[in-house]
Amino acid sequence: MGLFEKLTAKAKSNCQRIVLPEGTEPRTLTAADRIIAEGIAEIILIGAKKEILAKAEELNLANIGKATIIDPADEAVIDKYAPLFYELRKSKGITMEQARATAANPLYLGCLMIKSGDADGQVAGALNTTGNVLRAAFQVIKTMPGINVVSGAFVMVLPEDSPYGTNGLLIFADCAVIPDPTAPELAQIAVSAAQTARDIAGMEPKVAILSFSTKGSAKHEKVDKVIEATKIAQEMAPELALDGELQADAALVPSVGSSKAPNSAIAGHANVLVFPNLEVGNIAYKLVQRLGGVEAVGPVLQGLAAPVNDLSRGCYPEDIYKTIIITCNQAIGLKNK
Repeated sequence: MGLFEKLTAKAKSNCQRIVLPEGTEPRTLTAADRIIAEGIAEIILIGAKKEILAKAEELNLANIGKATIIDPADEAVIDKYAPLFYELRKSKGITMEQARATAANPLYLGCLMIKSGDADGQVAGALNTTGNVLRAAFQVIKTMPGINVVSGAFVMVLPEDSPYGTNGLLIFADCAVIPDPTAPELAQIAVSAAQTARDIAGMEPKVAILSFSTKGSAKHEKVDKVIEATKIAQEMAPELALDGELQADAALVPSVGSSKAPNSAIAGHANVLVFPNLEVGNIAYKLVQRLGGVEAVGPVLQGLAAPVNDLSRGCYPEDIYKTIIITCNQAIGLKNK
């Protein structure tokens, strides 16, 4: 059974409520219709009901009527969720009038529904920028306890008989969000990536924080950052199998790991690779994807207290469909944590 077959089965067995704020967008509706038809999640669409149903009819989508539709212009909806946003942001000087206006913004409304316990996760970005999607999540949902950064991971799907990772799966992070993390931020990315490994890849994480040095083979301030990040991460999550600084081959290849880092339980066996900065992570996942013919699933946003995932504005319905499934699995994992 492949990765998405497993994720789909898990989502079906523990149905989650996923908000789609871009409720009139055709690709989003097409993906939502498929999710509903397959019984994968309960879908909440934000938008004017008449417009959503007319668009569904135009697209020949038979299941959209089974979704919950929330109209952001409905005064009763604003009355319900605006006070929550006011409480969350009043220390920043927001007025109730401003809170009401913000609660009518679909991106914020979806996050407020999650914060209120009326939904479990959100997927957006077919129409909105990453900045707007994340801003709503930061202001309303916020980050997990002990984490103050949101990062992006990819699940790299190798052949199942690959000698690397676990059953052909590797987690790469951060490949999407933070350009140059500090040591504490890098430590948080490592801890968050371990959670992604459990929730999305279904594997017990073995985390390697990577560098161009293995256990002191090179001296440089960039190596020092990785050493410090490793120490902080180990203090944050002492139960986590994690080590650094390790070169990529020392992290992945048993013979190299035993030679370069003989005292490391992770060297040669890592299934979560944490890169020292975004430049390295982004280049690495694209090279592996293109040269190795490896499927890169993501980016999966990690570190939030409830899952919110961002889409490319050039996405296809299949991308949205898969992102909804990933979001369901993140929600299940966070509830079970």
